[in-house]
Amino acid sequence: MPSRQKPQRETSRSTVTRALRPRTGGARLSVGFILAKRFTLCAFANFVDVLRLAADEGDRSRPILCNWTVLSDTMDAVTSSCGISVQPKERLGDPARFDYIVVVGGLMDEMPGLGTVYERFLHQAAAAGVPLVGVCTGAFMLHQAGLLDGYRCCVSWFHHADFLEQFEGMTPVTDQIFVVDGDRLTCSGGASSAHLAAYLVERHVGRAQASKSLHIMIIDDALQPDKPQPGVTLDFRTRDPIVLRTLLLMQQNIDTPLSVTEIARRMGHSKRQLERHFRTALDTSPQAAFLSIRLSLAYHLIETTDKSIAQIAVDCGFCDSSHLSRMFQRRFDMAPNAVRQIGKPDA
Repeated sequence: MPSRQKPQRETSRSTVTRALRPRTGGARLSVGFILAKRFTLCAFANFVDVLRLAADEGDRSRPILCNWTVLSDTMDAVTSSCGISVQPKERLGDPARFDYIVVVGGLMDEMPGLGTVYERFLHQAAAAGVPLVGVCTGAFMLHQAGLLDGYRCCVSWFHHADFLEQFEGMTPVTDQIFVVDGDRLTCSGGASSAHLAAYLVERHVGRAQASKSLHIMIIDDALQPDKPQPGVTLDFRTRDPIVLRTLLLMQQNIDTPLSVTEIARRMGHSKRQLERHFRTALDTSPQAAFLSIRLSLAYHLIETTDKSIAQIAVDCGFCDSSHLSRMFQRRFDMAPNAVRQIGKPDA
């Protein structure tokens, strides 16, 4: 798909400022949900529960300060990726009755798109100045509908490659838990949807209500949008956000390793600053950390797949199988083929 990226419109900034202005009387925050087929139940439930717990005193769940509803064209139940179905409550109608319209996405390989009726509704919402929210792969659906042109959007690190493959020219943000860009808000799904909902509750209802919701859900504190996504399991443990984002960037470029100079440029820091953060946080260099990530993935692929050593070398950013073997032997004190032999059952 060709890129339709355009400069950010100034009107969207003023629109979201107006949307976030506290109101008096009645619900201060009203949210309509559109659930994609095979949507992610966890992301939807986390978002709704923050609204529910902020809407009333204690845990009584009355929609007083916040209200929410699941919207539908057909009113048919929507089945989530885990098999649990949700029954919509209202027809699409006028989108302007909501402060936000939230699209909750689902499984990548079962995502045909929302369809003409829903896309028309979302365009009506955008024209009316209603901010649109993409949760999980909901960002993909907003982009498919042509509603993310010129906007930054948050995508889970897990779907980074899928997004690049489907949407040429777009640069998804995969080192934050959610992104607010004018009247488009996107998050990576899972627990991050609770933090995005708390962000909205704090601005419409109050910080106390947002904190209360998260605490009842056994979530310590609200996280800011630029909190790094956790990413895949790493051998490294640090709370330094610069190091965490750098490690995520490395993970996303394993097959085509970047130089430390290029990584520093993309991170907006100097090479020396980056090296200092790594030395302080991990007692290693960025180069050594990147090599460790690539070798750990190679070990995992050798153990769990039937790929050739040559193909694994390519997948992990090594020149060839000989290069991988030399680095692998140095790190693990054994050859790649020896690891594969250990994993085979006795003949």
